[in-house]
Amino acid sequence: MGEGMKLPLGGRVAIDRRRLLDLVDQMRVAVPAELREAQEVLSQQDEVLVRAREESQLLLARAQQEVEERLSEEELVKAAQTRGDEMLQRAQEEAEALLKEAEERVHSRLGQAETVVAQQMDEADRYALEMLKKLESQLSAFLGSVRAGVESMESKAQPHS
Repeated sequence: MGEGMKLPLGGRVAIDRRRLLDLVDQMRVAVPAELREAQEVLSQQDEVLVRAREESQLLLARAQQEVEERLSEEELVKAAQTRGDEMLQRAQEEAEALLKEAEERVHSRLGQAETVVAQQMDEADRYALEMLKKLESQLSAFLGSVRAGVESMESKAQPHS
């Protein structure tokens, strides 16, 4: 491009007309190709952006789904823990109630048994007293018979005076 001549006034340069037209033609040919390339790059950039947005939305959706699943799992674990705690509490309460009921039955039966034993002991004591009195009566009768026999034998054995 160093082919132009400098004009004496105003610092302008004069270029050969043909050369200028050739340059303009070259620019016309070059600009549409560069423009097409630029448009293609812009088009590809839009496609890349669209794909990037789609991928980011997909990743975000997956992340949200995973968060929801983990929260759901955590909630299930908490619910299961709570349910297990409730069941354990209920089982302990039922076991305590059964134990208390069993203790009450044992105390009741023990009281009944003590009453029965006391009654049987009283009956045994009365029976023993009754038997001892009968034995005493029989022994008294035997003793009376034995005394009568002894007296009778003593009176026979004494000479009559």
